[in-house]
Amino acid sequence: MTRTAPADPLTVDEATAERLAAALRCATVSYEDQTAIDPAQFDRLTAHLEHSFPLVHTHLTLETFGHSRLYRWPGSEPATDGDAAAILLAHLDVVPVDDEAGWTHPPFAGVVDAEFVWGRGAIDDKSRAVGILEAVEQALAAGVRPRRTVYLALGHDEEIFGVSGAGRMARRLREAGVEADLLLDEGGVITTGVADGVKQPVATIMVGEKGFATVRLSVSDIGGHSSMPGKQTAVGRLARAVARIQDHPFPLRLTPVTLDMLARVREFMSEPRRSLLGLVNVAGPAVTRVLAAKPQTEAMVRTTTAPTVIHGGVKPNVLPQRAEAFVNFRILPGDSVDGVLAHCRRVVRDKRVHIELSGHTSEPTADPFAGPAFEPVADLARAVVPGIAVTVAIVPGATDARYYDGLAATRCNFAPIVVDAADLERIHGTDERLSRVNYARIIAFYRLLFDRLAAADRL
Repeated sequence: MTRTAPADPLTVDEATAERLAAALRCATVSYEDQTAIDPAQFDRLTAHLEHSFPLVHTHLTLETFGHSRLYRWPGSEPATDGDAAAILLAHLDVVPVDDEAGWTHPPFAGVVDAEFVWGRGAIDDKSRAVGILEAVEQALAAGVRPRRTVYLALGHDEEIFGVSGAGRMARRLREAGVEADLLLDEGGVITTGVADGVKQPVATIMVGEKGFATVRLSVSDIGGHSSMPGKQTAVGRLARAVARIQDHPFPLRLTPVTLDMLARVREFMSEPRRSLLGLVNVAGPAVTRVLAAKPQTEAMVRTTTAPTVIHGGVKPNVLPQRAEAFVNFRILPGDSVDGVLAHCRRVVRDKRVHIELSGHTSEPTADPFAGPAFEPVADLARAVVPGIAVTVAIVPGATDARYYDGLAATRCNFAPIVVDAADLERIHGTDERLSRVNYARIIAFYRLLFDRLAAADRL
């Protein structure tokens, strides 16, 4: 299969766009009820990848874990067992679509027009998965080979917590004693018009992630007729408990990674923000309050609290016998899952409200920081999108990368796509799409990475 570069380096040709679109037509949807998942859609995607990237499937070894795919690209130079240059992550599954009628094009039609590739997964995360394979295929066709081993780990269940995919692949690498320079996954992007006081596009390279926990609150009562209620119904008691949790959030605080983020972005800010950030050591509380003023930045300075589900009762004139609610927490480094549970019990102060963890949990990255390979990754981002500001942060949600903790000296969650606030709302939302320009940036970024890994032993 011959691949030709597009005439304009800031776009992709029809064949490249179509390969992504074909992947988007595979409705590889992850559902909480896993019996609803259609394995045939994952099989379609597997067949498409193997047909589209013949050199990848000739020169790289492949292990499968269900529908997850772990590729090993051997380095050109002898190396000790487990030594690796990079572990590159992406995922092949997508979230369900709730409002199909509201889409400009059907979410699994994989429509390509002059500017965009449309469909669920166009940003999160098939563009990275297929883009990585495009870059590897191009490198192989050009005779480029990294000096040290590179792993590609494409998960199939990231949207439902990644236990069977990333969990198993990470365990396999750990058993093999893999130690890499760089772990690279989804998370940060390049935003325009999002960071207050910064005119340049801002590349936020995430270096860790917040933890995740959902707390279930439940109340049982004897029920009865609504004409003779007691002082508190199950619904009323539960509502008061939820209100107490929401009215008593975790405290605001600046973590080391947030301080690093502010220091890096300060030089690109206009006054008076630049001067204020220069005084962050003495004006920390004021800076923290400014960050807490918006939901997008509040997540950087506290463990967030989000009541998400509440239900109880069966009829307006019947006292409920049971009521339950779920509250989701995204946990800042320095806090913990156990601490979230203790916090809820402490602020509710009602023994008749049963409080427990529900579903999967994960701890926050213990000590997120910009590792040795951070600046080389930042340089690659600047090469693909010149003139950007680069800073650090942590992923507010959960990604597959958490399973790979300790396997690489540097962790980065980042893709070199340029988006605005409206684009961000399309992720997991209506009319998800990726511009051809942004897809070209993804492929170019990884292609430059492979050139660099071929030219030097270390990033």
